[in-house]
Amino acid sequence: MDKVNKIITLLENGHHEEALESYQQILLDGSHEERFLLAEELFQYGFLEESKALFERLLEAYPEEGELLVLLAETHIDLGNEEEAILVLERINEHDPSFPQSLLLLADLYQMDGLFEVSEQKLLKAKEILPDEIIVDFALGELYAEQGRFLEAKRIYENVLSKEEIIAGINVNQRLADILSAGGAFEEALPYYEKALDDKLEINTLFSYAFTALQAGFNRTAIEKLTELKELDPEYHSLYLYLAQAYEREEEAASGLEAVKEGLKQDEFNKELFFYGGKLALKNGNEKESEDMFRQALALDPEYVQAAILLNKLLLQQERYEDVIEITEMLNELEEPQLIWDSAVALQHIEEYSEALNKYQLAYTFFKQQPDFLSDYGYFLAEEGKREEAAEIFNTLTKLEPGNEEYQDVLQRLTDNFLD
Repeated sequence: MDKVNKIITLLENGHHEEALESYQQILLDGSHEERFLLAEELFQYGFLEESKALFERLLEAYPEEGELLVLLAETHIDLGNEEEAILVLERINEHDPSFPQSLLLLADLYQMDGLFEVSEQKLLKAKEILPDEIIVDFALGELYAEQGRFLEAKRIYENVLSKEEIIAGINVNQRLADILSAGGAFEEALPYYEKALDDKLEINTLFSYAFTALQAGFNRTAIEKLTELKELDPEYHSLYLYLAQAYEREEEAASGLEAVKEGLKQDEFNKELFFYGGKLALKNGNEKESEDMFRQALALDPEYVQAAILLNKLLLQQERYEDVIEITEMLNELEEPQLIWDSAVALQHIEEYSEALNKYQLAYTFFKQQPDFLSDYGYFLAEEGKREEAAEIFNTLTKLEPGNEEYQDVLQRLTDNFLD
């Protein structure tokens, strides 16, 4: 096909206008064979509109040719015209040799649209026609995995693995490992990740393996694999938080904090790393560094409640009550119960008793069965001379903690004073 080869050569050499002129000649007057070969070549080179026009011209002569309809549908898909692709594929007769391929394409399109039942119907129909075709089984496994039907996906993938480990460039060991991990079978997933990595060292697979090892409680394995990943790609931001967690679980908070700091060099706007670094710094006994990291997390996200709660806990221990009030006021609109409680305690200590009472009363609606809160609230009421209300709180406390003699003594004194 000299004309087709000439057009491809022109395209490869950047002579697009001349190539387009020759293309128009084949589109208008070329033979069916020339049109078909040129359409396939242009499709591979990404000239989709031109390829589509050639396939449509061929279908004028062969309107029921399944292979042409499939190729036209694939062109529509690559152009983003999914609805047109579906309409084209639905034209293929079920007795056509290309019908199973059309079912696979339709299943994929319906799956993309979230129409999982329709997609499954298409795949099961394809399996009826080609019961031993492994690509159909793999497509079913992919569908079930996306739906969260992990047991069915596992069964399918295991069947596929008994025949092939690589399907359409996809490592089936990794797919099986991923669905096992997603289904909570972390330890069972690990050998499949190992097989996938033996076949090809790929950073996303390595990360998934490390994350799954961490979930399974194999912290040393997680540390080893995340460290390997860090050396391969230090810009893989997700690894640092999990590396820090793995170190913490091994009671190596200093190493965990170092992992956090390495991560922050790569991603200085990662609030989760600052938050976790604050926790680890506190474990290391460095309150100043901990406070700085919690404040950095809040600077990145002024509504980061977890960071505010832990920062307040530190500030309360340091008796920095004005700072606690500043933090709680910053997040006041969120009406977070723990922050309301923190505010009540801080206001009490700076002798803003009326405001403290309001905060305690508001927090009580959330913590009426929480002994630590009730203790704070009860002693506050007693100090404020509200003996009857305090007695109610300590009465509840004695029921929640019947073995606590201090609460029983306080309740007795409050009751005696009240009767007097």
